[in-house]
Amino acid sequence: MHSLEGLRLALDSILSHKLRSFFTLLGIIVSVAFLVAVVAIIQGMNAYVRENLAGAIVGRNAFQVRRDPIQVGLIDDETLKELRRRPIIAPEDVPFVERAVPDAVAIALQSGWPPPQADVVWRNRTVGDALVFGITAPYIVVQDYAIAAGEPITDVDVRERRPVVVLGYDVASKLFGELTAGIGRKIRIRGTEFTVKGVIAKKGTVLGQSWDGFVMLPFTTFEALYGRRRTTVIAVKMPEAHQVVDAMNRAQEAMRIAHRLRPGAPDDFTIDTAEGLIRFWENLTRVLFMVVPAVVVIGVVVGGIVIMNIMLMSVHERTREIGVRKSLGARKRDIRDQFLAESVTLALVGGAVGLAAGWTVAGLVDLVSPLPARVTWWSAVLALGLGAGVGVMFGVYPASRAARLDPVAALRYEV
Repeated sequence: MHSLEGLRLALDSILSHKLRSFFTLLGIIVSVAFLVAVVAIIQGMNAYVRENLAGAIVGRNAFQVRRDPIQVGLIDDETLKELRRRPIIAPEDVPFVERAVPDAVAIALQSGWPPPQADVVWRNRTVGDALVFGITAPYIVVQDYAIAAGEPITDVDVRERRPVVVLGYDVASKLFGELTAGIGRKIRIRGTEFTVKGVIAKKGTVLGQSWDGFVMLPFTTFEALYGRRRTTVIAVKMPEAHQVVDAMNRAQEAMRIAHRLRPGAPDDFTIDTAEGLIRFWENLTRVLFMVVPAVVVIGVVVGGIVIMNIMLMSVHERTREIGVRKSLGARKRDIRDQFLAESVTLALVGGAVGLAAGWTVAGLVDLVSPLPARVTWWSAVLALGLGAGVGVMFGVYPASRAARLDPVAALRYEV
């Protein structure tokens, strides 16, 4: 039997029993849809963390010289004690890094994480728990911020410790409504009066969390208000991503010189990108990837068993048909191939429907939630391959049983 003829007969059999075929394939449809949707969400989240969250924290094509590493999760006591013994990253360290990385786009000093929070007050309006950052002028460039109104903080503001502030978009819009209306106004932070110099353009949200609820002070003004922080950070932005590693090595040598570390002595600082955060997230999703196959396998096995039972029922119902075909010259191989083709086609249809359903679910998640979803080509191929594999595995026995039927007994059989 030609393969196209076998496929046609298989499709005719499926279409003649639509409802039975649907319930037969339900297990495979649900399993494949679950696989495609979950993989799409996880892959989308991985890309989202790398492209948005990591960039929002560190900046694109950037790295940081820090006292503590960017680390998500628990830190053991010994490591914590060692980190606390480290010296702070001081403003005096910045010139060393500047000389070591002259090709940097910008090098900034900033107060580290976690930033303090404060109420921002203008007349009878208050924005509570705004994040307060102390920065030098290049910080705006490092973080890829754009000024929506007014001007950014300058080197003169830092040098003269001016009482000026740049507001995040959310803070400015809640206090003044129109962004330009706040420029030149006096606000109060911790009882101290500051002049609004500029407003940062809207950054938006990451995983539903706004990145616009902050205020920025000149670094020296921030230290006068809060004192010297133990988590000061030097942020360095490079022109291209491929230049970051070499610049990190040069900055490491410069910091060892600045801190007068002997050869062989461990670093008392950390030079970090957002890779620590990305690695944590990818380890978490790796655990999810280990759970997903177990759930899918259970559903697929159940669906395969149902397909095998339905194919055995089909062999039983079509026993006389098999006898007639054998009496007309059909070989065992022809009968086996026909029923195997029906089984594979049935499972492939289930895989295709499951792929479409999973794609739809992923699209809905992407549409109605902050969770992104990206359907990858390999998950689509896996879905269809899974369907075909189930058809072969669970279709061999019914097909072999049909091929072994005696034609004389089959012709005498009454359903």
